Amino acid sequence: MDINLYFATKNDYKFEEFKNLIKDTQYVIRKSTAPIEEIQTENIKALVEDKVIKAFHKIRRPVFVDHTGLYLEILDGFPGGLTEIFWKRTENARLAQLFGNSDNPTVTAVTLIGYCDGQSVRTFRGELKGVIAPAPRGPEGFQWDPIFIPDGHTQTFAEMGDKKHEISMRRLAINQFIAYLDNSNDKHYQQRRH
Repeated sequence: MDINLYFATKNDYKFEEFKNLIKDTQYVIRKSTAPIEEIQTENIKALVEDKVIKAFHKIRRPVFVDHTGLYLEILDGFPGGLTEIFWKRTENARLAQLFGNSDNPTVTAVTLIGYCDGQSVRTFRGELKGVIAPAPRGPEGFQWDPIFIPDGHTQTFAEMGDKKHEISMRRLAINQFIAYLDNSNDKHYQQRRH
């Protein structure tokens, strides 16, 4: 039996990516596009916890959200939780020019998933180290995928296509989230039997 998982997002790329990441599980993602006002902060944990609580109050069902940030070593971890704003202002070509050609193009990509079931909030973190490419490579479309090269690879996320789903920071975070849900559902089922 499939179990519905509500995902609060307006981003179709994210929705499709998460759908792909959980396709071999017992869960089915349902999209909630209820508008949520995000706080603006470098602190990705505070941002995700606030966002998932607001999402739960909007839809009144267990729900998850995510936020992904880039932590540039040359900027002491900035922009972190402000990556989307930073990326929209600079976009890929300029980010690559500024940081991919710098003395230190090292970056950590972090995805934090927040889940609220109405009783508690939990977060699940996936992170992947890499570098900013000196120029965008691969199809544009999903934010900074054309400029992020994960450690141990020569291709950007955009060039990898579906292979990205096997190694991404979202994959690492979703694996933890699914393990938590599986464990919670097993406990719930056992309690109902007693």
